[in-house]
Amino acid sequence: MSDFDIVVQRYLAAWNETDPQRRRAAIEEAFTNDIRYVDPLAAVEGHAALDGLIGAVQAQFPGWVFTPGGAVDAHHEQARFTWHLGPAGKEPVVIGFDVAELGADGRIRTVLGFIDQAPAALG
Repeated sequence: MSDFDIVVQRYLAAWNETDPQRRRAAIEEAFTNDIRYVDPLAAVEGHAALDGLIGAVQAQFPGWVFTPGGAVDAHHEQARFTWHLGPAGKEPVVIGFDVAELGADGRIRTVLGFIDQAPAALG
């Protein structure tokens, strides 16, 4: 398993953590303090804003989980990876991919997210 695989596992774990205190700890472990996260539906900066976004997504889709959608493709300090989102143990409802750039400490400092498949109601 590569370092980037571990980074992506931490990333998905933060998005899946529903306990607010454990989620905040997972965010601090996975992301730099000045994290910049941008996708078609959101643009946030910093741990608190990312925590709020993750909590809002969890509230909108209770019981849904993020899972890896394939192998991580990485070079230098950046990685791209596909993710799936849907009810636990079921086919994904949303599929997307993110490009993550690491900071000097190995945590994610920038995420650029894209949605490849989603119900029309999400757009």
